Amino acid sequence: MSGRYKAYGEYKESGVEWVGSMPSHWTIEPLFSNCDAPIEKNSDGREKNVLSLSYGNIIPRDVDDNFGLLPESFNTYQLVYPQNIILRLTDLQNDKRSLRVGFSKQQGIITSAYLKLVFTKKMSSPFMYRLLHSYDTTKVFYGMGGGLRQSMKFEDFRRLPLLIPSFAEQTQIATFLDHETAKIDTLIDKQQQLIELLKEKRQAVISHAVTKGLDPDVPMKDSGVEWLGEVPEHWKVLAIKKIVSTPITDGPHETPNFIDEGISFISAEAISSGVIDFSKQRACISIKDHIRFSEKYKPHLYDIYMVKSGATTGVSAIVETINDFNIWSPLAALRCSEIAFPYFVLYFLRSQQFLTAIELNWSFGTQQNIGMGVIGNIYISCPPIKEAMIISDHIRQKCSKIESLITLATHQISLMQERRTALISAAVTGKIDVRDWQVPVTQTESDEVMA
Repeated sequence: MSGRYKAYGEYKESGVEWVGSMPSHWTIEPLFSNCDAPIEKNSDGREKNVLSLSYGNIIPRDVDDNFGLLPESFNTYQLVYPQNIILRLTDLQNDKRSLRVGFSKQQGIITSAYLKLVFTKKMSSPFMYRLLHSYDTTKVFYGMGGGLRQSMKFEDFRRLPLLIPSFAEQTQIATFLDHETAKIDTLIDKQQQLIELLKEKRQAVISHAVTKGLDPDVPMKDSGVEWLGEVPEHWKVLAIKKIVSTPITDGPHETPNFIDEGISFISAEAISSGVIDFSKQRACISIKDHIRFSEKYKPHLYDIYMVKSGATTGVSAIVETINDFNIWSPLAALRCSEIAFPYFVLYFLRSQQFLTAIELNWSFGTQQNIGMGVIGNIYISCPPIKEAMIISDHIRQKCSKIESLITLATHQISLMQERRTALISAAVTGKIDVRDWQVPVTQTESDEVMA
């Protein structure tokens, strides 16, 4: 941390490798001597407020529909109360930074996938939440022996060493962190709001250009498509199936044998913001599987992919590489004919008008999806090729500036999140001394005192 915060006067070795030194007056004790994990069933079904762990908080869960995945009765759920700490029991290996920890501020019920901790009176639950949330999963589990495991039970977790200052100091640290992290969170929220505004501006630029063109004085005509509205008089309006050179298709409807190295295999998670993010590839497949899958479809430069099932249905991207790769069934592949400019088609697919059309036409099973035949029947505006190229270049230039601002704001958020994490870790492990910290007096409060 910076020189803004002072260290304690004296430290001692904790005896725990991944903890290192700690303030000399702090103690270190196993978790089991300071808390319990009682299971209180909702046996009479009196509590209906289902809670879920999300971003470090325990929040109400919408259970009105959920496609029938919830039980008829909530009698098997556990009761939780304010000040309880909740741990996620599974998938720890997928969260390499910290334990999945939440702090309950309300009464409700949770499933058996969670572990509830109740601390003794000498322990401040807000401090314990901050402490546990700062623990590095890898260091914790390797330090306790047995390597990093996929899941944990209370019997495994109960030996976890806890750093324990006095109750008053625990309370002071928790109050300090609540105040300081709230300021950081406010700054993060402002950057996130800026990003949303920039995204809206980007989509407005795209949506106007691909439906109205760049000439404000051009004569307009009714497109004949309700969600599309008017388009320039000299443009065509065609079904997507009329502007592709091959039938719309998708990837294999089977789960390949995934391998660590081989041909990149792309699915919905790698499709975003008009480009393919190969760092988010599903996995790799063998050359043999790639050849076999390519008999149905083989990626070409400037092919366009649209997610046709799942939470990101309608999101699209264009192929900008000649390297070999292949795609999975959640992606629909469009290959433009000579009457359509691929980048214009991509931008049209990213317009608000087209996304509205997708929403009007998708269907629901366990998740939203849209068929390739339905995609083919959706209409698209088609300016002459030269004009489509000019419009696409205009959009690219305008959006590149917006993308730069989004990237900068995203980087700022990352830096603030890192600072937040570092501040919490420093405070709960005794690397900084906040015993003399006081809530700063605001200008308004200062004026009231002077009056």
